[in-house]
Amino acid sequence: QVQLVESGGGLVQTGGSLRLSCAASGRTFSSYAVGWFRQAPGKERELLATINWSGSFTYHADSVKGRFTISRDNAKNTVYLQMNSLNPEDTAVYCCAARVSGPSLVGGSYGYWGQGTQVTVSS
Repeated sequence: QVQLVESGGGLVQTGGSLRLSCAASGRTFSSYAVGWFRQAPGKERELLATINWSGSFTYHADSVKGRFTISRDNAKNTVYLQMNSLNPEDTAVYCCAARVSGPSLVGGSYGYWGQGTQVTVSS
């Protein structure tokens, strides 16, 4: 079992940066792949980035490539999402999710989810 807690969201101006954290409980977290997702009101959930257990493989969606970076520190049981050059279209609830196998682009394949953290970008 893995429990995930996101933090780091908030209100930021256009062009600003935030770093989200996904803290996990469980001694085997280092064996899980983790993904960051977001969902804006009236829109479908969107995969932003995913990382394998060691951090040697990452994937970033085209919509955030070059602006967002996923990373992890297994010693701290934490996965991060560094978000730069934020714009109002990035306003959403951001969630992290974990799965035992390798990274996946399919949200439904992730078995463990956090509650989410709100990110609001003002113009």
